[in-house]
Amino acid sequence: MNTDSYAVARLMMQFVIFNIINEEFAIDIKKVKEIIRVKKSTRVPQAPSFIQGVINLRGDVIPVVDLRKRFGLDATEITNETRTVIVEMRDDLLGLIVDAVTEVLRIDEEEIEPPPKNIAGLKAEYISGVGKVDERLLIILNIEKLLTSEERLKLESKDLGKEGSR
Repeated sequence: MNTDSYAVARLMMQFVIFNIINEEFAIDIKKVKEIIRVKKSTRVPQAPSFIQGVINLRGDVIPVVDLRKRFGLDATEITNETRTVIVEMRDDLLGLIVDAVTEVLRIDEEEIEPPPKNIAGLKAEYISGVGKVDERLLIILNIEKLLTSEERLKLESKDLGKEGSR
């Protein structure tokens, strides 16, 4: 096989890139349903501290996670750049508050390495890999691992994110 046909056969993956403090993160674009401005949320009693609350998005009640708090940092200060990234996690929708969404980027799968054991205090289970683009390192989040099964059950037991659960 010559190098030209090899280049065509390589797999490119698309990611939504966003910032938390000064770090760049990525989420597989197939998991992202939409990106919205931060909406006023309703606090949920006894929810984990990183759950900002719930929002109503066109009739769907969606739990919203402040990613800074989830990662053990100070709460996100809402600015004009702050966004909520609505992602699909299994069969549920979840909002992720991020400092800013910066771009959509294609990354060659060969430029993605497995996650190191610990990145800037983040638990490795939150990370599916690290993308290398030029001089940038992008931490690729594993959306399915952002909430533990116990946390998901707590949210579901409060009928969050489920339409007509009761």
